[in-house]
Amino acid sequence: MLPAEVSLKELPLRPELLGQQPYGAPQLDVAVQLNVNENPYPPSSQLAADMAAAVQASARTLNRYPDREAHQLRSKLARYLGHGLLSDQVWAANGSNEVMIQLLQAFGGPGRRVMTFTPTYSMYPEYARDTLTDLVTVPRRPDFTLDLPAAWEAIEALQPDVIIVATPNNPTGTSTPIGVIERLCRASRGIVVVDEAYQEFSRTPDNTCLRLLDHYGNLAVSRTLSKAFAFAGGRVGYVATSRAIVEALRIVRLPYHLSTVTQAVASVALDHAADLLAHVAELRQIRDDSILVLRQLGCDVIDSDANFCLFGQFADRHAVWDGLLRRGVLVRETGPAGYLRVSTGTAHEMQQFFVALTDLLNRQPGILLGRER
Repeated sequence: MLPAEVSLKELPLRPELLGQQPYGAPQLDVAVQLNVNENPYPPSSQLAADMAAAVQASARTLNRYPDREAHQLRSKLARYLGHGLLSDQVWAANGSNEVMIQLLQAFGGPGRRVMTFTPTYSMYPEYARDTLTDLVTVPRRPDFTLDLPAAWEAIEALQPDVIIVATPNNPTGTSTPIGVIERLCRASRGIVVVDEAYQEFSRTPDNTCLRLLDHYGNLAVSRTLSKAFAFAGGRVGYVATSRAIVEALRIVRLPYHLSTVTQAVASVALDHAADLLAHVAELRQIRDDSILVLRQLGCDVIDSDANFCLFGQFADRHAVWDGLLRRGVLVRETGPAGYLRVSTGTAHEMQQFFVALTDLLNRQPGILLGRER
């Protein structure tokens, strides 16, 4: 028997969870928030009104469970993606995080392996841990592209059940050519998951792995409405794949995992896709301009196809992160040692970021490695 006031360490917690911290970027009330790759533009007044009307309409049926197959939402997602996809080739969930968890619930698990390529999204190890799947990592090249010979060797030796490739990759922003993904699909006996959360921000957004779905039944392409669609608060992710993989996900999904309200509001967002995506080209340009400015300041910046960029290298990146925060700018302390990641904000927000960073570097010139002094 345990006392009423019990600490976490006194509970019969799974051993691999001992000492672990919950995932999450700092949520701080500062003037310029550039840390979690959000789209900085809120919905228009008309879109907000249409969403409100959809919520009001759905409220009349909240005494009933939602459509557990999310038929209408999946149909609209398929139409948005194109490439001849039908609704039964698309699955939706509470963010791409749940999509990834479901994929590992279906194809990972005890005694199975998931492979990914580091540095990459920091949640992948947690997906593996939470589904009791063994994690295997293959280092990327120094320029953060995939080392295909190393990947090939690891696949041959370890025969992973699931391979995850983020492209554009988070936190580096680097893209993986479709030809490389195609070779992974051919080499693997397992499921190849391509995480395209930031694909709309790519310089070549149409150069997507969706084009491969007609050829590889073991391919799954994950996307989200959180980024380009400015729908982070709506929590909707989705995956386009074979009908068989969708059937597998239906087996492991929780009942009624997408609420009626979520489905209704996401459907409205897709109806307004053109309006929501109208800022994407502008954000691409702001990102590219930001990379140039950061390089002019003496930073090493990784070329990015996402709505963020990785910049450094700093002798003490936490001190830079803290210095920016003290100046009202929140960025993300993540990725390879010595680097920080900054999300693409509005032109005004980025200007405030550059003013803060310039002031910090002028006051602490030695903190940026390799900068001329």
